[in-house]
Amino acid sequence: MKWKNSITDFQFFLKIERGLSQNTIDSYSRDLKKLSLFLKENNINFSPISINEKTIQQFIYQVAKKVTPRSQARIISGLRSFFDYLIFEEYRKTNPTDLIEAPKIGKKLPDTLSESEINQLITSIDLSHSQGERNRAIIETMYSCGLRVSEIISLKISDLFFEEGFIRVIGKGDKQRFVPIHLTAQEYIVSYCKHYRNKLKPQKESEDIVFLNRRGKKLTRQMIFIILKELAIKITLSKKISPHTLRHSFATHLLKNGADLSAIQQMLGHESITTTEIYVHLDKSYLKEVVETFHPRK
Repeated sequence: MKWKNSITDFQFFLKIERGLSQNTIDSYSRDLKKLSLFLKENNINFSPISINEKTIQQFIYQVAKKVTPRSQARIISGLRSFFDYLIFEEYRKTNPTDLIEAPKIGKKLPDTLSESEINQLITSIDLSHSQGERNRAIIETMYSCGLRVSEIISLKISDLFFEEGFIRVIGKGDKQRFVPIHLTAQEYIVSYCKHYRNKLKPQKESEDIVFLNRRGKKLTRQMIFIILKELAIKITLSKKISPHTLRHSFATHLLKNGADLSAIQQMLGHESITTTEIYVHLDKSYLKEVVETFHPRK
C-alpha cells in the first residue's frame, strides 16, 4: 500500500462515511503528506501498513520543533484517525499512535468583541469604496447570524428567504440549517446587491453566490481574514481577531441577553450542546446574575 493511494482513500472515507468538512479533511491530508515526505527525506522505507510507533515518534519530534503544542495535538489526532481507519479496513491490527501522548493544552476560550467594538468595525468601512457595501454586508451577516467563514463565502442568493426572515446555511458535513437574519443585515445585503453586485458579471459556478470579488468570483477564506484585519488596524483594535471572533461574539451576546443555550446551539449548527457550552464560561458574572435574578432563594 502506497502513501498517496491510502491518503486518497482516507479522504474519501472522511467525506462519505464521517461527513467531515473539507477544511478538516485537507488538514488531516496535509499532516499525512508531511509524514510521507519525512519518510522519503530520511530514506525510511515504511508503508502505512508497516510503519511503527518509533518512527511516528521521530516524525512528531521533528514537527514539534516547528509548531505549537496545539498544532502537535492536532497532528497526533489526525494520525490516530488515519490508523484507526486502516484498522477498520483490516489493513492493520494495531495503531502506532496509541501510546503517543498529545501535549497538554489548556482550554482556549474564544475571543469576543463588545457590541461597541462590532459597531466600530462596521462604521469604519469606507462606503465610497466600490467594495465597501459588500464588506459591510459580510461583517454584519456573520455577526447577525453567527456564520463560519466557509458559510459566508458559500452563501447563495437562493439561500436568502428575507420574507420569512431566514437564510439557509450549509454547514460542516454539508448539513443544512435555517438561521434568522436581522433586518439590518438584510438591508445591507439588498443594498450591496443593488449598488455593487448587479454591476458585476459572475463567473461560471459563481452565478448564485452572494458575495463576489471584483472579477465576479467567489471570495476566498483568506480575503475575509484580510478584510477584518485591515478594519481592526483602522480602529486600532488591540485584540487579535478572525472571522470566528464574530461567530463567538454572536453567541456570547445572545447568551448575555438571555437567549436559551439550546437555541444558540441550533443557530450555530453544533451537533452537541457541550460544544456550545464553551460560551457559558466566557462571563461568570452573567451566570451569577442569572442565579440572583431567577433562583427562588434570593
